[in-house]
Amino acid sequence: MKPEEVLASIESAAPGRGWPIIGPKRGMILDDVIREHRPARILEVGTNVGYSAIRMARHLKAGEKVTCVEISEEIAALARSNFAKAGVSDRVDVVVGDALHVLPTLGGSFDMVFLDAVKVDYLAYLKSVERLLHKGSVVVADNVKSFGSEMKPYLDYVRRSGAYSSAYREAPPNWGMGAGDAVEISVRL
Repeated sequence: MKPEEVLASIESAAPGRGWPIIGPKRGMILDDVIREHRPARILEVGTNVGYSAIRMARHLKAGEKVTCVEISEEIAALARSNFAKAGVSDRVDVVVGDALHVLPTLGGSFDMVFLDAVKVDYLAYLKSVERLLHKGSVVVADNVKSFGSEMKPYLDYVRRSGAYSSAYREAPPNWGMGAGDAVEISVRL
């Protein structure tokens, strides 16, 4: 299958199965970030069924990687299956474990970080990997409208610390329900 076919399959199943994916509307914002910043090494915190990782990996060249951190082995197995179906397994690595324990053990550097896990832990996730970011690294945080109060420390930090240039991007609801949501896009200065 093509990546777009797997994405469409996940999109159609997500509402009924309760999968909290970024979906096509905010997903287009994620695509724009990838096209604009051209990251070669991406870190995803909170992989779930692999939807966002597929969206990102399909834009990568050979040798470029998305490193996914997922707490559940069962969900990680489903994500790996989706990566294989989408033909992006060669561009995605999955690390299973609690991100608060996994992130401090990572090495190398990342051009992009996508945060989509436990909302109150966004600042802790960022602080755990900040040493691996360089000038121009971009951090995308999902659900900043619907979980804004839980993310207040994170949002205050990326907006006011002077370490990032940060922008709020809102998107309409994916399936015509609710008020939509937003992402925060923060570029390391």
